[in-house]
Amino acid sequence: MSTGFDGLPAFWLGFDMEEGGIVEAYEVQYSDLILLSSSSSSGGVSLSLSAAELSRLESISTSIMEALGPSGPGLLAVTGVPNTSTLRRSLLPLARKLALLNPQDRNRILKEHSLGSDVPLKNLDRSVSSFAMQLKYEQGSKSTQSGPSHKVNDSGNQEQDRNDVYGLSKIQNEEFKNLGSTFKDLGFCMMELGLHLARICDRAIHREELEQSLLESCSAKGRLIHYHSTLDSLIIKEMGRRKGFSKQKANHKRDQEHPIRNEQTAAEFPNLGKTGDAGSYCCDPSNLWQQWHYDYGIFTVLTAPLFILPCHAQSTKMEDHFCKYCEQECPSPSGHTYLQIFDPNKNNVLMVRASPDSFIVQVGESADILSKGKLRSTLHSVCRPGKLENLSRETFVVFLQPAWSKTFSISDYPMDHSVVSGQCDGIHCAGEEPGKLTREIHRIVPPLASRLKDEMTFAEFSRETTKQYYGGSGLQSKR
Repeated sequence: MSTGFDGLPAFWLGFDMEEGGIVEAYEVQYSDLILLSSSSSSGGVSLSLSAAELSRLESISTSIMEALGPSGPGLLAVTGVPNTSTLRRSLLPLARKLALLNPQDRNRILKEHSLGSDVPLKNLDRSVSSFAMQLKYEQGSKSTQSGPSHKVNDSGNQEQDRNDVYGLSKIQNEEFKNLGSTFKDLGFCMMELGLHLARICDRAIHREELEQSLLESCSAKGRLIHYHSTLDSLIIKEMGRRKGFSKQKANHKRDQEHPIRNEQTAAEFPNLGKTGDAGSYCCDPSNLWQQWHYDYGIFTVLTAPLFILPCHAQSTKMEDHFCKYCEQECPSPSGHTYLQIFDPNKNNVLMVRASPDSFIVQVGESADILSKGKLRSTLHSVCRPGKLENLSRETFVVFLQPAWSKTFSISDYPMDHSVVSGQCDGIHCAGEEPGKLTREIHRIVPPLASRLKDEMTFAEFSRETTKQYYGGSGLQSKR
């Protein structure tokens, strides 16, 4: 396998002292993912392939496991997924549009498309808006066979009546008419990616638990997420003032399946986001869209983000029913995703770089546990751009998890692996003497050993994890 600087694997590329650490997500072509997950032979690859092709695929399988294993970043990117580019470009801009709609119109649209929210949308100080739906594996297989489906209203008069009542223009109504179907179509594609990858990992580690655990859960959660720009926050607060909403303190109770984190305050943790103990970083060190955490499902599949800038600085003008704004899609200003991971071996933060149309797959703690440490869950957060305060970030995420009744056996799980992969045992951390950044991060991230007990179900594990992050005395309960 090729290596980067200092003999590191190719997926640990690129440390730039002026910008900070960059990790290039190892890229897997979708066509290779399908070949590797084929069940036509015991090795998982068709026997009709040439020896050279079999060797190439074996090398890819090894690279996948290295990227997702203890020595890798715990993530990779899948590229070349057919029929998803249009879905992504149609869905992601709707995250911002939904976040900036007035509550009456937004609630109606969410209800029509069977969507909900797992963040308190009445909190005017929120930095993230999230719109969620449970996705069923059975529905996904039917959707794949029949193709995308779109709701069509039977009565134009009834639709016009609703528009009149809610003040929603025909143009805006047209924007959202395929919200639910596009959400499902893209979500089902991402669920399939997770299943293919789980099968590959199962074969590599000689276990048959990851894929089966996903299928037994019967469903996954999809989230369409808008990370607010400063301008978006001003618009939302102005809308709240005009509609008579009282300003509320942030509600830190989160969905049990995967909490959304609020940003860190500069006064409490002034060094979060810096590149270890030396060098500068491109992000404001205290300015996080999403707080440091581990995902605790099996895989998290997410689109590479889309970034939006307003066409004009003065775009907060609103009418009675919804705000007027002009927006334009733009490339990442730094060339990376603003998803950042913590490298415990260097006490260092690394920014993740991935192709714009790729899907990033991250390992969750359940996969770490079920694989007996062969896969690595990664500590990560989402950082705001340092100087572009009016830049917003849009992404779509699918969280793949085991069934709530799935039982974890840790009798042969190396608990010291959680220390090696960056989690503290409450006293010591891996690598060199912990720097200030390491101490500050681990001060707000509960260690796995305190949340995981032998024979604990996934439901109990997720409940304990949520409690230790956000309960009354949780490490992030006041943030």
